[in-house]
Amino acid sequence: MVDETVHNDENLMPARHKRMIETVSSQGVVSVEALARQFSVTPQTIRRDIKALGDMGLLQKLHGGVCSASSVKNIAYQTRKTLYSEEKIRIADKLSEFIPDNASLFLNIGTSTEEVARSLKKTKSGLRIITNNLNVASILRDKEDFEVIVAGGVLRGKDMGLTGEATIGFIRQFKVDFGIIGVSGIDVDGTLLDFDYNEVWVTREIIRNSRKVFLVTDNSKFGRNAMVRLGSLSEIDIVFTDSEPHDMYQSAFSAADTKLVVV
Repeated sequence: MVDETVHNDENLMPARHKRMIETVSSQGVVSVEALARQFSVTPQTIRRDIKALGDMGLLQKLHGGVCSASSVKNIAYQTRKTLYSEEKIRIADKLSEFIPDNASLFLNIGTSTEEVARSLKKTKSGLRIITNNLNVASILRDKEDFEVIVAGGVLRGKDMGLTGEATIGFIRQFKVDFGIIGVSGIDVDGTLLDFDYNEVWVTREIIRNSRKVFLVTDNSKFGRNAMVRLGSLSEIDIVFTDSEPHDMYQSAFSAADTKLVVV
């Protein structure tokens, strides 16, 4: 059995770490010994992996094992920016192919939607974009043929998102071609989940006021815990992700009649 080193650079998360997250998400609680057998490494290596993933808020250490991260607290924004960064870029580029020039759209809070903004900036013209994400507005600020409309509201300094009653009221004024959203988790029954109920209310209005709704999500969100119910897959037209979700999600996608695009 060969021991493997652990990379501490979050931009270079080893494939084993990603597969560990997927395993824990699908099984709930997994022992150190079971993970060591699965990945053909020593228990000491798995414990180091668990510590590294725990420090990033991706998994939660238990006595002799590990479970999914907390359902009440999201991973820090700066950490989320670096996790699955290459996958998010591929997802964003694929979604951009589905957006025509001169369309109107919403972009909500999240690192995945920020990548969508970067991709749209490179590939599209004449868009009118409404957002409650000041990072999105900053990304698009010098794109002269885009009109960027920023919602008012309470500023969430940690990720530059705007939420609250003022944001909800602002979103209600529009009816756009596409609503592009991210989420924190997707349950096996197709429930979409997030951590902040204030953010959820805004995203609900985005869904209601969009002719088509696109969800961008990396594979780590499948099975991830979050305590606030946002909606369901049945309200999404297309889900864009980087790998096929576990077979247990097939019935949820079939029942929702939601298209899945895997990059």
